[in-house]
Amino acid sequence: MHRYLESSAVIDWQSELVLNQAARLASGHSHAVDIAKACYEFVRDEIKHSWDYRLSPVTCRASDVLKYGTGYCYAKSHLLAALLRANGIPCGLCYQRLTISGGVPPFSLHGLNAIWLEPFGWYRVDARGNSAEVDAAFCPPVERLAFPVVAEGEADFPEIWAEPLPMIQRLLENSATYMEVANHLPDIYLVQKPV
Repeated sequence: MHRYLESSAVIDWQSELVLNQAARLASGHSHAVDIAKACYEFVRDEIKHSWDYRLSPVTCRASDVLKYGTGYCYAKSHLLAALLRANGIPCGLCYQRLTISGGVPPFSLHGLNAIWLEPFGWYRVDARGNSAEVDAAFCPPVERLAFPVVAEGEADFPEIWAEPLPMIQRLLENSATYMEVANHLPDIYLVQKPV
C-alpha cells in the first residue's frame, strides 16, 4: 500500500495548500470512510470540470487543481488522491475507455480513483463532477460512477495506478487551454483476443 500513500510531483500532497485542505476536510471525522467521503464530495462538487465550465488554465498537479479550482477528470483524480493520501488513506488512479459522445467512436480515456477502504477493499469513485447527465456518488460498497461502460470498444481498465499514465501527464503539462486538451484527448487501443 505504500506506493498509494506517496507524495510525488503530480500527487503533491505534502504541499502546504493540499495539507491544509486535507486537514479541513478531515476535521470532525474519525473514520476513514467519512474522511474519504468528505474529500470526494469536495473534489466532485467544489472543483469545476474544465470542459463543463470552459476553464483554463490546464491543471495537472494536485496543488494547482486546488489553487485554480478547476481540472479535467484526470486532474481532479490527482487532487482526490492527494487529499486522501494526506489523510493516510491509500488512493490510486484508474481509467476507463469511453466514447466521447453518443456511444460511437472516437474514444478517449476517462480518469477516476480507487480508494482502499476497510472493510470494503478497493472502492472506485468518480469525482468528475455531476450534471444533468451525470450522477456519481460515494456509497460503498456500491460503485456509482459517472459513466457506465456500455458501447462496443469501451472498457473499464482493472489496473490501479499509483501515478498518472505518462500520456495523461504530458497532455496536461503541455496544453495551454481547456480546448487544446479537448482536441487531443488520449486513447488506448484495445487488442482483442482471438476467439
